Amino acid sequence: MNFEEFEKSAGIKFNNPQLLKQAFTHRSYINENRDSGLLHNERLEFLGDAVLELVITDYLYHKLEASNEGELTSLRSALVNADTCARVATALGANDYLLLSKGETKDTGRARQYILANTLEALIGAIYVDQDYEAAKSFILIHFTPLAEEILASGTWIDAKSLFQEKAQELKGHTPIYKTVKESGPDHDKHFTVRVSVGDDVMGEGEGKSKQDAEQEAAKNALEKQGWK
Repeated sequence: MNFEEFEKSAGIKFNNPQLLKQAFTHRSYINENRDSGLLHNERLEFLGDAVLELVITDYLYHKLEASNEGELTSLRSALVNADTCARVATALGANDYLLLSKGETKDTGRARQYILANTLEALIGAIYVDQDYEAAKSFILIHFTPLAEEILASGTWIDAKSLFQEKAQELKGHTPIYKTVKESGPDHDKHFTVRVSVGDDVMGEGEGKSKQDAEQEAAKNALEKQGWK
């Protein structure tokens, strides 16, 4: 695996190439290659997640001076969620450099999107450790700012739960009920599946790295299915 090619395409250069390789190393790869001498990327992911949230929070706080904290929270959630992170990772070509088990390599569905999102966070954590906060901040702003402009223009950051509740009460006469139907993953990397119902009807389903994110995705799914957007 030639990670120098990734560095060129991503516009970064690591002082410690092993950190970059670690960012792409999934736990499943270690389980199948115990003598590889590599570490998995979960600690870097934990760090990168925090750095990403801080950078995006700071960016939105200064860019959108007229927005209240509720609007800023919704927009931040749209920018740091798994879908957006996976999108950035895909644009960087990260999928070609993942170190996965044979089983994980075969899965190209929703699970792969989560792996890509986690890898992107691990990459941010690796840049932070290898260099400094400013380097990580620069990387994040280069790759996330265009998405922020797109999301702002499209209005997709609007709180889906609030909109769905308003529509459900107006058109169905009921308040939506959210139920967690699946919870998977280790404590540091939980994935939730949430189903939303109105009265006796299941209206939508969503996934996320937190129950709140999964509920937002379920509300978006329900809005789309009902044509209420």
